[in-house]
Amino acid sequence: MPLIKVQTSVSAPQKAEVESMLLGLSAKLAKHLGKPESYVMTAFEPGISMTFAGNTDPVCYIEIKSVGTMKPDQTEAMSQDFCQQINQTLGVPKNRIYIEFADAKGAMWGWNGSTFG
Repeated sequence: MPLIKVQTSVSAPQKAEVESMLLGLSAKLAKHLGKPESYVMTAFEPGISMTFAGNTDPVCYIEIKSVGTMKPDQTEAMSQDFCQQINQTLGVPKNRIYIEFADAKGAMWGWNGSTFG
């Protein structure tokens, strides 16, 4: 049910580095939310035309969605953790990374022919 989706203007690194990044994000998201990693989905979309602050320097947008309520201390910790990882892996400066945290109602999240609500 948790999802972390990374969209960035930078080109994709080598496949092994992308897979390592996604596996790291998956494990960290499960830990931060206290949910089984078996439900976590990750997505990576590199090379997207994007602007931020009126220029096309490297930028990243991250969506984090989960069924339930994320508390402010959780989102603060995730912001620090994920900005650090994206900066190290993709070279995007932390001040050019936006993260959107979204709580989803169980009935609005489908899986396996049903919903979580």
